[in-house]
Amino acid sequence: MKSPAAISTCYETAGTAKTKMSFGKTFLLGILAGAFIALGGLGSQIASVYAANPSSARLVSSIVFPIGLFMVLIGGAELFTGNCLIIIPVLSGKASVGGMLRNWAIVYLGNMVGGFIIALLATFSHTYGFDDGKLVDAVIHTAVVKSNISFTDGLLRGILCNILVCMAVWCSFAADEIAGKVLALWFPVMLFIICGFEHSVANMYFIPAGLLTSFVYGVPTGELSLFGFFVTNLIPVTIGNIIGGSVFVGATYYTVYLKKASR
Repeated sequence: MKSPAAISTCYETAGTAKTKMSFGKTFLLGILAGAFIALGGLGSQIASVYAANPSSARLVSSIVFPIGLFMVLIGGAELFTGNCLIIIPVLSGKASVGGMLRNWAIVYLGNMVGGFIIALLATFSHTYGFDDGKLVDAVIHTAVVKSNISFTDGLLRGILCNILVCMAVWCSFAADEIAGKVLALWFPVMLFIICGFEHSVANMYFIPAGLLTSFVYGVPTGELSLFGFFVTNLIPVTIGNIIGGSVFVGATYYTVYLKKASR
């Protein structure tokens, strides 16, 4: 197992490489990551639909959802929330702020495309038709709740979420074998689902899925809109995710393990 200091150096190299990847590769890997996270979200919704109460539903969802991050990390895809750790090579001078922002922008767009593709495929394949509409109601309810979150709640839950997601990525770097990586990443992601925190990339699937499902299955709701998706939810949650991943995790570990070495 790598020490935290070794992980810092390892991610410094990995993060630098991310900023130098071509637009095409970055975008395609971003689409894959968005799709993988969406598939984890879809699976978690199906698995939890029969839960006896909200606490049980979150527990069941938390067991299934990390499959998405597993596919991202083992498959080598590009996830915006995890890439908030690129602040580490930026602070150490190995990567530029421009390179980091470029990566974030391309990956964010790719993640959104990937999440929408899965929402589209799941809706029009009538995957949500499971159990005579019970899953349809759950998918729409999730989107409605997320589309009506307050700015403060979205921001703070976004911070808390990406502390855990970036710790999942960080801990996975400690292991060299796949089994160790899976074990390391699973528990932080489980925790953020159980706590109900907000993940911008997951919401790129959850809210479009609710919008599309409402339209296709003829379930009217005046509480879902593109404004609620982009402005009410994504803006505060994305800002929170950046703060949680870059400041609380990335900048902190840089300060502890790399700052002296970089001078």
